[in-house]
Amino acid sequence: MFSRILIANRGEIALRIIRAAREMQIETVVVYSEADRGAAYLRLADQSICIGPGPASQSYLHIPAIIAAAEVANVDAIHPGYGFLAENAHFAEVCRSCNIEFIGPSVESMQQLGDKVACKQLAVKHKVPTFPGSKGKIEDEDQANKIAREIGYPVIVKAAAGGGGRGMRVAHNEVSLRSGLHSAMAEADAAFGDATVYIEKYLEHARHVEVQILGDKQGNVVHLFERDCTMQRRHQKLIEEAPCPVLDTETREELCKSAVRLAKAAGYYGAATVEFLLDPKTKQFYLLEVNTRVQVEHPVTEQITGIDIVQTMIRIAAGEPLPFKQSDIQLRGHAIECRINAEDPERKFIPQPGTITRFDAPGGLGVRVDTHVVNGYRIPPNYDSMIAKLIVHAPTREEARHRMQRALAEFVVEPIATTIPLHRRLINNSHFVTSDVDIHFVERWLGA
Repeated sequence: MFSRILIANRGEIALRIIRAAREMQIETVVVYSEADRGAAYLRLADQSICIGPGPASQSYLHIPAIIAAAEVANVDAIHPGYGFLAENAHFAEVCRSCNIEFIGPSVESMQQLGDKVACKQLAVKHKVPTFPGSKGKIEDEDQANKIAREIGYPVIVKAAAGGGGRGMRVAHNEVSLRSGLHSAMAEADAAFGDATVYIEKYLEHARHVEVQILGDKQGNVVHLFERDCTMQRRHQKLIEEAPCPVLDTETREELCKSAVRLAKAAGYYGAATVEFLLDPKTKQFYLLEVNTRVQVEHPVTEQITGIDIVQTMIRIAAGEPLPFKQSDIQLRGHAIECRINAEDPERKFIPQPGTITRFDAPGGLGVRVDTHVVNGYRIPPNYDSMIAKLIVHAPTREEARHRMQRALAEFVVEPIATTIPLHRRLINNSHFVTSDVDIHFVERWLGA
C-alpha cells in the first residue's frame, strides 16, 4: 500500500480524498493555487504546496508544476479527483514515466474509452447497445447527409473528444445539419484541440442513466448498480439519484452487465462510469460515453451500496484485488444528491464569487454534506461554482425525497445566491415526484 499520495485537485473532492486516505493511514499532500491559499481544508493534509497563480492553466492544469510538487514531496501516487487532469492520458503517461502511480486507469484504457468513436467501435464489437450512426469520424457534408438520411432525423453531431455538451449539435433537417456540423467541429477544435466529430440518431425524450463500475488489475470488474442523472440543465447535472426510479429488474441487469462487458473489453481497472441514454417507453438503452474517473455524484452510489469508492480506487492502484465479488454487492434503499452551486438561477445562473459569511449545513439521520466551505470562505472566480453536495439516503425514494426537502430547508448560505431555492422547487415538482422527466425537462420548466 502507498505511504504518501498527492492530490492534484481542489475543494470538495480534495477533502474527500484526504479523509479517505487518512482512514487508510496514508499521508496526503495537497497542491493549491494562490486563489485557494488559506482554504480551511488544506490544514487537514499532511503537507500543502502552492503550484501557481489562480488561473487553472497556470496551476491545476500545469503538469510540470504538479509533477515537481510530487517529486519534492516524495509521494508514491497521485489522485487526480475529477475535472482538471483526471481524464488526461498525457498526464497519466507523465506520471508513469516518473514512476509515480496514477490513481486511475491505464493510459491505454483511458485513450480507448475517452475517444468516443473508438469507444463506440469497441461497444459494437462486444454487443453493448449503441445508437445508429456513423462508424467512424465524419469527413465532409456529403457523408454527414448520407448517414442522416439513412438513420432519419433528428440526429446529433458529437465531438469524439471531450464532453460537457461542447462540440454537440442537434439537427432536424439538412440545413441545420450543415450548420451544426461546422459549428460542432469548430467548438471541438477550440475546446479539445481535436475537430473530429461523428453522427448518431438523436433520442429526444431520453433519460440519462449511468452505471458505476470498479475494476482491478487482476481483471475483475464489478458494477455498483446505476444512477439516474436526468435532472440536468444544458448538459450540467443538477440532481442525481440511485437507483434509477423507472428501471425494472430485467433492464437493470442488462444495463449493468453491458457496462461491465465494455469495461472488461477495454482491460479497465479503477473507477469509471459508463453512461447511457434510456428510452423510457421502450426500455431500450444506448451507450452515451465512458467517464474514466470518479464522478461528482459518486456519493449516491456509496450510500446505496456501503462501498467507499475513493478508498477502493486507491487499493486498486496499489495492486490489491477487489475486496468483494458481484454477489456481495447489494442495493440498499434510495439516495438523492443535489449539487449546491454558487449561481443565481434568477439571473441566468450567473456564478456568484464572493465571501460566505454564514454557512449552516443540515444534518441528521441519512444526511451527508460533502463540502470544503466554512464560514468566511471566499469563493474564487477561477473555478467551477459548486460549493457543496447534499446527499440523503432512506429506505424508499419517497422517504429520501422528504428527507431532501427537510435538509434543503435547513441549508443556509449567506449572502451568496445559490441553487438551493431551485432545488427546493424541483424536489417538490409533481413531475419529479412521479419521475416523469427527461433530460430536457428542467430547460422546458425554466423556459430556457
